[in-house]
Amino acid sequence: MVQGVRDRVLDAAKACSERWGIAKVTVDDIATEAGVSRATLYRLFPGGRDVLYDALRVRETEEFMADLTERIQGAVGYEDLVVKVVTNATRMLQADEHLKLMLASEPGEVASDLTVEGLPRIFRAATLFFTPVFAPHIGREASARLAEWLARVVISYFLAPSRFVDLSDDASAAEFVRTFVLPAFPPSHVPTGR
Repeated sequence: MVQGVRDRVLDAAKACSERWGIAKVTVDDIATEAGVSRATLYRLFPGGRDVLYDALRVRETEEFMADLTERIQGAVGYEDLVVKVVTNATRMLQADEHLKLMLASEPGEVASDLTVEGLPRIFRAATLFFTPVFAPHIGREASARLAEWLARVVISYFLAPSRFVDLSDDASAAEFVRTFVLPAFPPSHVPTGR
């Protein structure tokens, strides 16, 4: 029951931020949109608006990683796996309507969330979700490093597209992976415990 109300409040915060921009949204706006009292909102998110938006960012990141994990199912071999991670992550960012709205209305806030302030959260999620995915091919330690590095690369190319590399294109991403990823993180078939 509490989780349902919590999700409703987070959905309301997302809807309000799309409508008015994060900076203009108040706790009252979110409570009204969610159909809860201010007291309920503060019980769920002690600390108010900032804590609520942090929770929304965590949920969005975890949902993104879970969706990405599903999209890479069926990869054939290590190289294909890495290419699928890069292309699907890039395409998902490009197709995210909420992200587009936020970039258009509050580019500084979004850039900060995808860089300075949000990177630790994004790296933790990428490492959590993708270390076990890459581990059978390169071992756990290298997998954690690869997951973080790929998150950095995808975000960088998303925020500042290149005329030389298009990570949403299968052929371009495959060339990038063969040129830069495989030499740095070669498949080794190391047992996953290392």
